[in-house]
Amino acid sequence: MKSMSAALEGVDRLPEAVQSALNLSAQGVEEGVAPIFMEGILSKGEFLEQMRFEKRRVDRSQAPLSIALFVLGEELLQDAKKLRGFLVNLKRGTRETDIKGWIGSRALGLLLPDTDGPGAERCVELLKNGRRQPACTVVTGTYPDQLFQEVLEQTDDQAKIFTLDLEEDTGAHSVQLALKRLLDLLGAFTALVLFSPLMLITALAVKFTSPGPIIFQQTRLGRRGTHFSFYKFRSMVAGNDDQVHREYVCKLINGENDQINQGEKDRPLYKLKNDCRITKVGRIIRKLSIDELPQLFNVLKGEMSLVGPRPPIPYEVEKYRSWHLRRILEVKPGITGLWQVEGRSKTSFDEMVRLDIRYVQNYSLWLDIKILFRTVREVLFPKGGM
Repeated sequence: MKSMSAALEGVDRLPEAVQSALNLSAQGVEEGVAPIFMEGILSKGEFLEQMRFEKRRVDRSQAPLSIALFVLGEELLQDAKKLRGFLVNLKRGTRETDIKGWIGSRALGLLLPDTDGPGAERCVELLKNGRRQPACTVVTGTYPDQLFQEVLEQTDDQAKIFTLDLEEDTGAHSVQLALKRLLDLLGAFTALVLFSPLMLITALAVKFTSPGPIIFQQTRLGRRGTHFSFYKFRSMVAGNDDQVHREYVCKLINGENDQINQGEKDRPLYKLKNDCRITKVGRIIRKLSIDELPQLFNVLKGEMSLVGPRPPIPYEVEKYRSWHLRRILEVKPGITGLWQVEGRSKTSFDEMVRLDIRYVQNYSLWLDIKILFRTVREVLFPKGGM
């Protein structure tokens, strides 16, 4: 099975580079190299949306999914009649459930649901046996082959996966969101007034016990994958190496729970214990969740909510399976949430995601209020830092 990298090895001998073939640009249209659109052949954006949808589907079902990428040669591209004949042959030689679409001015994609590698190769061979087979290079792959990611990356598609299946909020949903925002503003402002003395004491303690900034800022992902600066009181030594956390997160997301369980088999604990990067003051403010208080400013800025899924770090999301992304697609991230009051460090990553999705599916203003009250109880009687 050929990979994209293998196809690129002979790029100098191809009529056009594969990278160029994947670029449906204005320049390509001006040069007269524009795709022919006909019924059943999707546009670039439509095809990539379908690719992401199928990836999420097979992540859940574990059914096979293959792709064939046709890089069209100059002979074909310069003859509209031959190109149309190729497209007709492609439609006739594939199933109705197969997804055909342009992914560039010189490249055509064919998604083959419920088809493994050998099946994809048989399909390509049948197409090659057509009476009018044009000159083209074919690259195939079966998910999770790197070809899927390479197609998305090399087409420079900006939408990524975060905007899929989302519509602007209307009607009753907008009313719910407006009420949630009102609760956020009132709650965050009240909390800042009440906890301002504690925040001042914490700031002084951080400042005079460890060199470095008082506030730790980190890029996190919010609703629909938007980036924002996330605030916390610094609880670790400044300039520490995050490789330990990266390795831990990778194992957590991949479900390697036995390797990261710091508790008993029947009472698991999934968190980094005895982390030498944490300062003495940091251990105290983490235990009491005081380090989270600066996120109230994130709430006032509209980047976070009082209640919602925890905002992930970009390198965490790189390890997500497609269905994991649902926890950050539909609602703003929160300071606290269903996971913090029901699971926390006792749950696996998949269980945490399911709690977040359950929150999204059952959201109500009353649910937010109940979670806030339960959070207060967890803070007063902590069983482990958030």
